[in-house]
Amino acid sequence: METSLYIHIPFCRRKCIYCDFYSAIYDGDLAEAYIGILSNQIETLDGRFSTVYVGGGTPTVLETNALEKLLKSLRARTADPCEFTVEANPESLNEDKLKLLLDSGVNRLSIGVQSLSDKKLKNLGRLHNAAKAAESVGVAAKRGFKNISIDLIFGVWGEDPAAWKKELSGIAKLPVAHVSCYALTYEKGTPLFLAVKNGSVKPLPDEVAAAMYETAIDTLALAGLKQYEVSNFAREGCECRHNLNYWENDPYVGLGASAVSYAEGLRARNISDTAEYIRMSGSGKDIVESSEKLSPVRRARETAAVKIRTKGGIDSCCFKAKTGFDFFELEKRCLGGLLEEGLIKYKKEKGNVTGVCLKRKGFLFCDRVSSAFL
Repeated sequence: METSLYIHIPFCRRKCIYCDFYSAIYDGDLAEAYIGILSNQIETLDGRFSTVYVGGGTPTVLETNALEKLLKSLRARTADPCEFTVEANPESLNEDKLKLLLDSGVNRLSIGVQSLSDKKLKNLGRLHNAAKAAESVGVAAKRGFKNISIDLIFGVWGEDPAAWKKELSGIAKLPVAHVSCYALTYEKGTPLFLAVKNGSVKPLPDEVAAAMYETAIDTLALAGLKQYEVSNFAREGCECRHNLNYWENDPYVGLGASAVSYAEGLRARNISDTAEYIRMSGSGKDIVESSEKLSPVRRARETAAVKIRTKGGIDSCCFKAKTGFDFFELEKRCLGGLLEEGLIKYKKEKGNVTGVCLKRKGFLFCDRVSSAFL
């Protein structure tokens, strides 16, 4: 069983109007103190990690010396081999930082491209344009990154499905090994949610967004980027091991403000305040904001709820070995309805039922399926 390490860097140049992840506007002094705390915490960790993921926020917004300090401390905690990912945004990624990342052992780069449409990027409040997005991917590849992932957003208000298909064709020409493709969501507490509420933004109809999602599945597949999870597509062998660890419900350690850790059924979330995280960590106080101990049944159901998101679905034998529960017995109350609705199907081998997986329609309503398993 693999154990993963996640590091949250909560700093951004500007907060995106749709983002509900914890982040704050970049402050050099605060960032330096924060990285000092994180580096000390990393040094106290036991063992090495099979995947390390530095996310945010925008990790590459850090000054070079702070980023170097963080990466050096993380390098000492990577297993051999290790998938070592750092998130970046096009406007904060330059040649010096690319060299630093490569020299520090980072072998997977996740770039927040979001779109190749200037209009869409402007609507979303992004700091870069389409040309800069494509350029950042090209430069990263030229400098030696072989495993580049990009994030995409679709279903933006006023977006034309035909333009989305053209955008995907442009993405297919970039030197990327992985694409994470997300439908725009209107999360409570965000400026975008308020814009919908006051009527200044009108979301696309659900059926239009659904059609755009299916276009992404088909277009990316033709480009060699095959779907392996609801929102994720990869070339052969380039699936994100770190995220697969989440979908297997395996243990992970989370460091940083708002980061979550999970092991042996105990889930703990750190406080979502950077300054308080620094103060409390520096004085030796507990930084955990909330925690929850899951019962064996709850752990098993959560395992089913996350595993069903993957293309391979749930294998009943593996599920029993992992959780101690019979999947079909555990979820019998909801399986019949999901099968009748055409959201899931049985997996079979030599005529025997071995598990379940999502049907095409099921990928459109995956949240419903996961909720049913819970």
